[in-house]
Amino acid sequence: MGRPTSRKGGTPSAGQRSADVALCGAPAEPARVGWGFITLYALAYTGTSLLFLAPLLVSLALKVNDLVGIGAAPSRLALVTSVGSLLAMIANPFFGRLSDRTSSAWGMRRPWMLVGLTTGSLGILAVALAPNVAVVLVGWCIAQVFFNALLAAMAAVMPDHVPTDQRGMVSGIIAICLPVASVLGTFLVQLFDQNVLTMLMVPCAVGASLVLLFVARLTDRRLEPGHRPPWSIRELLSTFYVNPRRNPDFAWVFASRFLLVTAYAFLVTYQAYYLLEHLGTSEADVPHQIYLGTLIQSAALVASALVTGKLSDHTGRRKAFVCGAALVYGTALLVIAGADDLTTYLVGMGLGGVGFGMYMAVDLALVVDVLPDTHQAAKDLGVLNIAGALPFSLAPAIAPAILAVGGDSYRTLFGVAGACAVAGAASIFPVKGVR
Repeated sequence: MGRPTSRKGGTPSAGQRSADVALCGAPAEPARVGWGFITLYALAYTGTSLLFLAPLLVSLALKVNDLVGIGAAPSRLALVTSVGSLLAMIANPFFGRLSDRTSSAWGMRRPWMLVGLTTGSLGILAVALAPNVAVVLVGWCIAQVFFNALLAAMAAVMPDHVPTDQRGMVSGIIAICLPVASVLGTFLVQLFDQNVLTMLMVPCAVGASLVLLFVARLTDRRLEPGHRPPWSIRELLSTFYVNPRRNPDFAWVFASRFLLVTAYAFLVTYQAYYLLEHLGTSEADVPHQIYLGTLIQSAALVASALVTGKLSDHTGRRKAFVCGAALVYGTALLVIAGADDLTTYLVGMGLGGVGFGMYMAVDLALVVDVLPDTHQAAKDLGVLNIAGALPFSLAPAIAPAILAVGGDSYRTLFGVAGACAVAGAASIFPVKGVR
């Protein structure tokens, strides 16, 4: 179906472009979005982030620790997070492809937001009620698979609805959702640190409410059945692959994200055990200290993201900010690695917030700018999201070996994480299609 034009034969009007996105298979450049849409989208992204981060930052580690004790907890947590992240890596592009083919009257994205939210929340409930690590593993895998269905659909809203000249600004606002969700999640967890059920389910309920608010108001893009992309075994396998030789910019952005998120995954996964074993924090104080670190990191991240997002749109540059972000974050991890007290750890967390804020402010805008095919945005975003999911499988799997080589030293582990972040900065230089 051709794109509708104005009566004078010129450029489509904002209303016509919005209708094109809503009713047709081929997306036009969307009309500019207002603050009402941006606010609801940001709240939904905050809710989605909360669903993942509250368990990852605190609750999941403490649940496993309660079941098996500190001696066995790191290896059991590695098993749970590794398998869950491996499934997430597959689920995100798979559900992205399904989203790109969905011709429901409810739209392309909303059905998968609802399916992902509902089923993923049941997985979190299973984790909360689990009597052993095996049930924790099953519940976390369910949560990872279906929350990634939600995430794939949520990410596709950006190319569906946000025009190119607003993506840096919106990406910067979306970047704020991560620290807000981190602070909110750790704050809620510390309120209920004596009850594992509420530690897990209260953040889940709050996150779900924010997502549902956006789903109820979203004018979703709709796909006519005749415009569905082809479906075959070959097409299904292509869900998990974008040819790096044909799309080198996409491949380098993938590598950069993979390396930086690997650095982040080492810190997030082992932060609780770092405090327990390296700094000697009591288990009762872990939720509060993680909350303090998250609060400081998040305040720095928000300030950094707001400034970086505007500068990126104003200058039209993405690469320089991503490169600088990775270098700053790598430095922060080295500070944390060398910390001998809580104060130094908190300084490192603040510096990490500056670096990660720079990265998050332009990451989504950079990603959308290098998509190989906007007609299959959710699929390609899903492939790129493998770079965000795979590190949470690999990092816990290789961390025990790094700790063993380093004499159970978290300095060694976070030093390796810092090196990964620096390598992520280097990976952005070859990108040619974006300044």
